[in-house]
Amino acid sequence: MNAEFPRLTVVVPNYNHAQYLPRCLDALLGQSVPPFEILVIDDGSTDNSLEVLERYARAHPTVRVERNDRNRGVVFGLSRGLELARGDYVCFPAADDELQPGYVEKSLALLAQHPQAGLSCTVCRWCYVDSGLTWLMGAGMAERPCFLSPEELVQIGRRGRLFLGTSSIIWRKDALREAGGFIPELRWHCDWFAAFVPAMRHGVCYVPEPLSVFNIFTHSYYSSGRRRGEHHEVLRRLAQLLCAPAYADVRPRIRDSGALSLFALPMLRILLSRREYRDFINATYLRQTLWRCAELTGKRILPRALQRWCLKTFYGDAR
Repeated sequence: MNAEFPRLTVVVPNYNHAQYLPRCLDALLGQSVPPFEILVIDDGSTDNSLEVLERYARAHPTVRVERNDRNRGVVFGLSRGLELARGDYVCFPAADDELQPGYVEKSLALLAQHPQAGLSCTVCRWCYVDSGLTWLMGAGMAERPCFLSPEELVQIGRRGRLFLGTSSIIWRKDALREAGGFIPELRWHCDWFAAFVPAMRHGVCYVPEPLSVFNIFTHSYYSSGRRRGEHHEVLRRLAQLLCAPAYADVRPRIRDSGALSLFALPMLRILLSRREYRDFINATYLRQTLWRCAELTGKRILPRALQRWCLKTFYGDAR
């Protein structure tokens, strides 16, 4: 590891993703600036993941494998990785995600210049694996690599361009812990909360290049969670936390940026349900919620060619 760069621990949660691990680990090991350590948290896999991981650990001293005593779930793995990480910065790509060449070097170079930042992020390419439909998320926040203050993030949010792709994020470890880490009650949205709290407290380093790929599978934790009945309660808990005294400093910024519009109509219903939540409802939030609903409807009902047009209209570079 070059001494001019901060120490980065990459935490890779894994459960039965042996077929994707070589691609994931090779991408990390082949970075122009390699991570300080690659920590794989295996969540009781029943495929040949351990065989693959042990082979990599023998060949590469930076690869460390920790196995849970039983299957504990994604959030437990994220939290355990945060606890065990020895680097000053941490990131958490899924075993089936893809990090592009230059991701570590470009992100850490900015973080070294702006140590006050709570995290860094890049543009992220989202891909529906089953259909092959892909598009960019997080494009247009800035034209050049830069530090964005919390106040600038609010303004970007008002323009409808604020997106922190968690598959591309590198967190300052102490800022993530200060935010509460990965809160179990938030389930599949714990990473959103863990991103926006440090961002709105400390600011963000931003690299305007698509340096990560978030692969979306029909039965993934992310996709299946949003369809479950308890999704409503997860969003309610998120609203409760944002109203708690511990997060009073970031609440106005999240409100003014319209960031909660990502959760579309389910979140709007929750915000309308209690007086203390209604403060989040403003013109920016309502406009972006309508925009988000239109996007989700278009992806669901339109033919493929029109889906691509819809996504290109919303985000750019849909394929």
